[in-house]
Amino acid sequence: MCRHIAFVGPEIPLARLLTEPEHCLVRQSWEPRRQRHGTVNADGFGVGWYAEGDPVPARYRRSGPVWGDANFADLARVVRTRAALAAVRDATVFGADGEAAAAPFAAGPWLFSHNGAVRDWPDAAAPLAASLPPAELLSLAASTDSALVWALVQHRLRQGDDLGTALAEPVRELAAAAPGSRLNLLLTDGADIAATAWGDSLWYLSDARAQRTVVASEPYDDDPRWREVPDRTLLTARATRVDLTPLKETSP
Repeated sequence: MCRHIAFVGPEIPLARLLTEPEHCLVRQSWEPRRQRHGTVNADGFGVGWYAEGDPVPARYRRSGPVWGDANFADLARVVRTRAALAAVRDATVFGADGEAAAAPFAAGPWLFSHNGAVRDWPDAAAPLAASLPPAELLSLAASTDSALVWALVQHRLRQGDDLGTALAEPVRELAAAAPGSRLNLLLTDGADIAATAWGDSLWYLSDARAQRTVVASEPYDDDPRWREVPDRTLLTARATRVDLTPLKETSP
């Protein structure tokens, strides 16, 4: 399993989101409070962020634990952004993909993360993998379930689906093909956020007056305004609004 977080709103230093809060993402890498599967997220980390005037996000990713990277605190202290997505990773299956398997995954204006695991990987997901065009399948960033989930989401985005649909349909398809999968997905294009709660915790903090929204695996502080997203739910958000839509399972 993993922990991840996304933010849209007025420009802030990454540190305010990732390193300064009492229960920030860095602390969640070794002491998550609400993680249901796994205990330590030390198999990689990453952050993607948007610079003013540039729709294509930058990324910083590493294959080891975030607490072992002496450069990360400096990066988080000086980089300012209006939108970001970050994650710490607990690998479902150990492999040689290293940094390539660390979220966020990226293409064009999009950043993506998967918190969970596809059950009976890779056999159960093979029919969905086969549905992708060969060029897209050969372009997988890593040989992990998360990379395939991202390929399925990215395929829909490139066909014109909005962020919410691009997450919801692959979740339904994967849940039908591999029952018992955990499919908490997180996606942003720098203006909007979409996320699914499917098998693990998901929370959001929205402040319309401050025009900012944070969506995360778990709260990074004890602010009473945090709200938990019910399981089997699609969340779509802008800086000033959050919508929740129940997700229904489809038959295999």
